[in-house]
Amino acid sequence: MVDIAESNLLGSSPQFAHVIAQIRRIAKFDVTVLIGGETGTGKELGARAVHYLSARASRPFVAVNCGALADSLVESELFGHERGAFTDARQASPGLISEAEGGTLFLDEVDTLSLKAQASLLRFLQDGTYRRVGGTQTRSTDVRLIAASNANLDELVKARQFRRDLLYRLKVMPLVMPPLRERGGDVAELAEAFLRRLNRQYGTQTVPKRFDPDFLSALQRYSWPGNVRELEHFVQREYLMCEGQVIRSGPPQDMPESPATAGDDAAFKQAKARAIADFERNYVASAMARARGNITRAARMAGQDRSAFSKLVSKYRLASVAGQEQDSGE
Repeated sequence: MVDIAESNLLGSSPQFAHVIAQIRRIAKFDVTVLIGGETGTGKELGARAVHYLSARASRPFVAVNCGALADSLVESELFGHERGAFTDARQASPGLISEAEGGTLFLDEVDTLSLKAQASLLRFLQDGTYRRVGGTQTRSTDVRLIAASNANLDELVKARQFRRDLLYRLKVMPLVMPPLRERGGDVAELAEAFLRRLNRQYGTQTVPKRFDPDFLSALQRYSWPGNVRELEHFVQREYLMCEGQVIRSGPPQDMPESPATAGDDAAFKQAKARAIADFERNYVASAMARARGNITRAARMAGQDRSAFSKLVSKYRLASVAGQEQDSGE
């Protein structure tokens, strides 16, 4: 099994083994890296792996979500600012590039930067120098830059939404994190790893929880559009909802299935049923939470017959919440 413990990258499929080999090689060269891949594939984990396998491992790894930065503050956040540079600049700030000195600056969702911010980043990449906002001193720093995006930057360049020259500067060493659907048996391997972690985190029983084989098989049949992140959250949800020691295949609406094929009427009906069931389950759970576990009160709030509502509670395995009911005869 391929396992980079420092970055929590797990997988033994040929596709993922190839990526790990690329990461190990890229880490040896102190150049800019551009990581691509769908949402949830582990782009930041890949960036951390490159950092911690490199000669910069003992220095800072500073991660920035560009999509969370206001356009007017991008330059200030990255390059810092002097006191009085703008209205709220009551004191000087060194900026994130300075904080990453000697280490790695990771820019996630780099495609969300405005063209103005892209121009500022390009100037920095050209010679490693910059000025703080409101300052006159030219500064330099020793930082490795790793950028990531789940967007097609080539298409954004064609649409004039991303600078071509910046793309060339970023794409010195490209790395693509593969989607989970292309990683074969890694689904089961990752699920088992998440289960071991959950047993350590939440386990209070002498015998740890385990997967039913059918449950594990069902996980491997799904395409996981949300990739590793979606799988991790699903396993966590099923773990917490399971009252026994064996996590089994739940009702069809609880167990993910492969997406419907266009034009497949049966698949469409299944997808519709799942959507309705998901809404029903969330609504019942919300009502039970607002009623503090009191089925009678929750049924009244939902405008439902108590008996029918109670069946929904049982259907969606919300009995643990119902068990907290203080006044079932209300």
